[in-house]
Amino acid sequence: MTAAVLVLTAVGLILAVVAWILPAGSISEIVVNGVMLACLVADGIILLAGDGITGWPEGWWNVLLLVSGCLAVAGGGPLTTSVLSLVDRNNTRSQSTQQAGEVLRGGALIGALERGAIYGSMVAGWPEGLAIVLAIKGLARYPELRSPDQPASVTPQAVAERFIIGTFTSVLWSVTCAGLPLSH
Repeated sequence: MTAAVLVLTAVGLILAVVAWILPAGSISEIVVNGVMLACLVADGIILLAGDGITGWPEGWWNVLLLVSGCLAVAGGGPLTTSVLSLVDRNNTRSQSTQQAGEVLRGGALIGALERGAIYGSMVAGWPEGLAIVLAIKGLARYPELRSPDQPASVTPQAVAERFIIGTFTSVLWSVTCAGLPLSH
């Protein structure tokens, strides 16, 4: 069981790296992210069906902690891009969450830092850190969300939608990845 969980998590991490290379929002990226998500779900099923990580040697638990942390940070970006692409399927250009990226610059780096901080606070046993990360992000992005000087090529609703969907996807991904080494 230990080997299966570690292999699935490592495969998920490899798929996350591959997803960063693929064109954002492409069908191939969406498929790779779907398989990456399936690896995480399979991990969860294996851990729930067994005794979780109870009885694992500390060294293997440390490997899982490291690999799932890397997966949390690396996998959330492409996954969020895929979710936003799926949301944009029937939107006009001005309603596009992808176009809203013009207003919310630095999203990939901010998202990676956010996922790392959330993952770290969850595995450290301090879930309150999640609220602090979200509060800091909300306060930091507030001026961009409320700015009357947004480009005409994007609606304020698209900017808010990108912020909310991107944040929720990113947070759910990092919390789920943190659940792997915490399963008892």
